[in-house]
Amino acid sequence: MNGVQEFFSIVPWTIIFQYCNLLILCLLIKKFLFKPVMNVLAARQAEIDGIYNAANEDRARAAELKQDYDRHMAGAREEADQLMKSALETANRRGDAIVGDAKVQADGMIRRAESEIAQERVKAFSEVKKELSGMAVDIAEQLVSRELNAADQDKLVDEFIRNAGDKA
Repeated sequence: MNGVQEFFSIVPWTIIFQYCNLLILCLLIKKFLFKPVMNVLAARQAEIDGIYNAANEDRARAAELKQDYDRHMAGAREEADQLMKSALETANRRGDAIVGDAKVQADGMIRRAESEIAQERVKAFSEVKKELSGMAVDIAEQLVSRELNAADQDKLVDEFIRNAGDKA
């Protein structure tokens, strides 16, 4: 049992050396392992924070650009609407002017046609008068050259009608 007792015995110098070894080992691990690992982790964290900050800045810039784009699009829509209204008004004015000119020209053509018709009517009436006066003179000559009775008068009228149909 003595052997077992020595195996389990507590020697103060051994405990002090083991404690010093543990303390030295912890200091060495802290200096050579934890500090570089912590530095690497801090650098990675800084890099990740930088990436997040850049992403947030890009997101903010994208939001500003989208707002600018939306404003420009709204302005472009308004400008396009005004251009369409202006073009429509111009087209309506031109259409009204063309219709007005066409009406003026049509009225002028109608007046010219009516005056030509009136002239042709006057001319036709004058020609008919000339023919009728010529026929009346012919009838008068025939009447003067003959002495008429009722039968002869009927014959002359029938002959005049037939000759009038031939001259027309």
